[in-house]
This record gives sequence, structure tokens and C-alpha cells, in this order.
Amino acid sequence: MGKKRIVKTDEKGEATEKVEVKATGKKKVATGILYVESTFNNTKVSLTDEAGNVLMWSTSGSLGFKGAKKGTPFAAAKIGETLGQKAFDLGLKEISVIVKGVGSGRESAIRGFITKGFVINSIKDVTPVPHNGPKPKKPRRV
Repeated sequence: MGKKRIVKTDEKGEATEKVEVKATGKKKVATGILYVESTFNNTKVSLTDEAGNVLMWSTSGSLGFKGAKKGTPFAAAKIGETLGQKAFDLGLKEISVIVKGVGSGRESAIRGFITKGFVINSIKDVTPVPHNGPKPKKPRRV
């Protein structure tokens, strides 16, 4: 929260002040996993530690992009840059990237993230692919 002030009086009745500084609970992480989910309408990026606990996340809508601009590569690059700056403050050095989806922000979100100087161990694509797709329409009877 901030500094705590403790005022104590000694035997003579004089007030002596002692200022304690409370340590912040920031987590220091060396390696992490970056999940990029890119659709046609939006891009979501989340950063987790090795165990899968989410450290931070962002979407293009949370940065102020609205409507069709949320699905653009520019918005995805901005997400990557903001998360990259926050991850740099955590002390992150290496990341593995997992990409899901077919949107246009897949690559630019990663590029925006690595502009802050991270080492990428691997890039994995886990986009679901249908085996046969939906059932086709029946032929029209006239």
C-alpha cells in the first residue's frame, strides 16, 4: 500500500518516529508461455508462467480499439508491445509461444512482443482443424 508510520513514545515522553517500507509482492519469473488467440474480430494475448498460471493478459478491445479495428494486425502489435513492457518489468527472459486461431493478428502480436528483447524458445500452432467439416445442405427439391 505504501509506507507505514509508527510513532512510539519513549520513557521521557518524547515521540520517536520509525518509518517501515513494505515490500511489494511482485513475482519474478524467468521463463513463460505466451498464448495468442487470434480471430477475425479480435486478438487475445495472455502470458503465463511454466505452471500455466496467468500473469497478465490483454485484448485489442481493452486497449481501446473498437469494431472492425480490433481484428487488425496493428491492434495485435500494440497488444504485444504493452504486454512485452509489463513482462520486461517482471524480469522475463525466455518465452514459448502457442498460437491459436486464423486471424490476421497472429504474427504481429508475436513481433510486437519480441521488440522488447525476449528469446523465443518455440512457436507452436494449436489451431483446431475440422476433420470433415459441417454436413452439406440437402439438395433443393422443386
